[in-house]
Amino acid sequence: MNSNSENTKLATTAVLAGGIGAALSYYLVHQKNKSSAHISRERSSSHGNLNDGNLNSRTSFIFQDPEYDAPAPSTNGTDRINDTAVLMPHSHEERMRRRIAARMAVEDENSQPRQSVTVRVPATSANCGPGYDCIGLAVDLWTEVTVSRADKFEITAEGDGAVEMPKDESNLLVTGVKAAYDTAKKPMPPLKYHVVSRIPYARGLGSSSAAIVAGIIAGLVLAGHRLPVWGSESLLQIAATIEGHPDNVAPVIYGGFQIGIHNGTRWVTERVPCPPGTQLVMFIPDFIGKTSAARSVLSDTIPRADAAFNIGRVAFLVHALAMGNLDNLKWGVQDRMHQPQRAEALYPHLYPMIKAAEEAGACCAYLSGAGPTVMALTSGASGDIFTQREKERTDFSVARAMMQVAETYGLKGRIVVTQASQEGARVVKVDPPFSSEYITFRDNV
Repeated sequence: MNSNSENTKLATTAVLAGGIGAALSYYLVHQKNKSSAHISRERSSSHGNLNDGNLNSRTSFIFQDPEYDAPAPSTNGTDRINDTAVLMPHSHEERMRRRIAARMAVEDENSQPRQSVTVRVPATSANCGPGYDCIGLAVDLWTEVTVSRADKFEITAEGDGAVEMPKDESNLLVTGVKAAYDTAKKPMPPLKYHVVSRIPYARGLGSSSAAIVAGIIAGLVLAGHRLPVWGSESLLQIAATIEGHPDNVAPVIYGGFQIGIHNGTRWVTERVPCPPGTQLVMFIPDFIGKTSAARSVLSDTIPRADAAFNIGRVAFLVHALAMGNLDNLKWGVQDRMHQPQRAEALYPHLYPMIKAAEEAGACCAYLSGAGPTVMALTSGASGDIFTQREKERTDFSVARAMMQVAETYGLKGRIVVTQASQEGARVVKVDPPFSSEYITFRDNV
């Protein structure tokens, strides 16, 4: 009897609990619908007379600020909220595009024309083995270019390649400035250029791309014109169009390892991680390597087997960098598209130097750009290398091995040890400055 009574009580309690839960759920859903209707009415009043059919439910939980969401045009000419597309975590360009589209006043930020500007640009190492015309990295060697308004045209230079550098309007620095003024739709005034070059000239370290990007940035600042980045990468479009490919200009602009392609509409680039502790050991010959000569030895067609070889190596290279697997880099930088041809015709020291560097402990080595510089990547660096024991790193042994090969082939040159730069080009000085009494930018620019 007691057992039956207890069972009855439990059943009654369960029924009551279920009923209360259902009632509570109904109340919450009703309140949510009322709140949604209230929000919809508020949106209708703030965006014009919109019927319910034009207001779609919001499905994005990544970017939901009505202040920044861009309205999309409707078929009847009014604006409506276009929020049906789910914005994933990687959809950063679309989120920024919406934000900027909803705040068109950002164009008012175009600054006044400047009198003088100094731009700092890094060296680059392109191709990285199999990534012909599409992969490059920024190198921690820097050139500074100062462009000022003047009464007449003039170029002066000091440092690496100062003598060989063109001093007329054929200089790619001038080409970049002209492109910037053309983009701004403003007449280009007489300008004076001064270059402090620390990037070896015409040695396969991106001196031409550095000049192009420095010129574009300097011209934009002098003209008081700014460009969109998210969803368009306008600066990259200008630079890559001048250069013809993105493997150098992309790392000059953004720093780090960059992969660049043309998607049929525009140039697109993405960063690949650079494993920590890596250093760059490069042998820079004393002679100039002309890109035109280095390209002339290449065939217009390649065998299918060689194409497959390079495709696999590029994938291996990117995977090794992304995973930090330094042991796989030596396979990832192998190439059949341009290095064998250039080694045979122009650089007989290339493969012996690559072999010597890897045997001395380098993770990998390859021809930098169109040459003649040979680039090796080493590991083990931590903090300031001059306070670290040499035997913990391999840069010294690799440098000695590369120099021995150079001596064997009767080549004069020098070894430079540095690292990849995660930072790209930037303005370091401008007159009048961007900083004010209310805000101070880096280096008080």
